[in-house]
Amino acid sequence: MKFRDRQPEATAELELAPMIDVVFLLLIFFIVSWQFAKFEEDMDVSVPAAEEVAPDDKAVGEIIVNVSADGEIILNSARVTKAALRDKLTRIHEVNESQAVILRGHVDADFQIVIEVLDQIKKAGIWNVAFASMENK
Repeated sequence: MKFRDRQPEATAELELAPMIDVVFLLLIFFIVSWQFAKFEEDMDVSVPAAEEVAPDDKAVGEIIVNVSADGEIILNSARVTKAALRDKLTRIHEVNESQAVILRGHVDADFQIVIEVLDQIKKAGIWNVAFASMENK
């Protein structure tokens, strides 16, 4: 006697909801990481060249201060005065005492303005300051 299994075979179905969740999470990740990378390119600052250049290991959330050729100060793509720069950096320092700041001075910028900006960074209590430079080719 031959017995047959009368139950139909289960077909494999592709669940779309988890796949859509993963795609949206990836999309959000790339949009957020693109915004952080955009701060570095916001202003066309031609930094001075050096023979010894450290590798570009960017930390998440680091602050970039640009000094343009005409002496304008830009903090993460926003134009600020020296007093406003000090106030913002003081508030940032209160939250994170080891906050990293990268100072990028245009090669044609007045050196006195770059020093005054560095002075404002130091008065805000930030000690972790790096100067951006290009590799001398």
